[in-house]
Amino acid sequence: MTDPVSPAPGAPAPSPAPGAVERLVRAIDAVSTATGWLAGWLIVPMTLAVAYEVGARYAFNAPTIWAYDVTYMFYGAQFMLAAAYTLLKGGHIRTDVFYEHWSPRTRATVDAVSYVFFFFPGMLFVLYASGVEAWQAWQIGERSDWTPWRPIIYPLKAIITLSVLLLVLQGVSELIRCLRVIRGAAR
Repeated sequence: MTDPVSPAPGAPAPSPAPGAVERLVRAIDAVSTATGWLAGWLIVPMTLAVAYEVGARYAFNAPTIWAYDVTYMFYGAQFMLAAAYTLLKGGHIRTDVFYEHWSPRTRATVDAVSYVFFFFPGMLFVLYASGVEAWQAWQIGERSDWTPWRPIIYPLKAIITLSVLLLVLQGVSELIRCLRVIRGAAR
């Protein structure tokens, strides 16, 4: 007698539990949404720093040495952390001249090929390069040379690596969606 849970001898191995891929896609999308939400809120401290600088500079003739650095760091972090969320929402640049006239299956095929041959190789290279750069910056305690304040810059370099990792994960989610459409499932 065979075990009712085990597959019959010679039968193909069972596929992952139904919904496992869907749970993965939802988890990646949730992370992208959360980092997009965080990125959106980074506008608040950035705006406060700019407002303080403007007030100090023009009302009291006392410019700060830190506002410029704080502003570009917050804006850089905001821009980078929002990249995965932007991919999730389909907000990245695309040439729609032909794309909008294609069937969903053709669009998914073009997108899947683009992810595999262009997106992932490029992003994996940037992930590696930014990881090396961030690691070196952390090791030497790198500081900015742009202003006399000289703030630490290695956390911003680590955010670059984190942002690329999040973008690669969201690319995985998008590729799974494309493969579903190619196979005839809903996107």
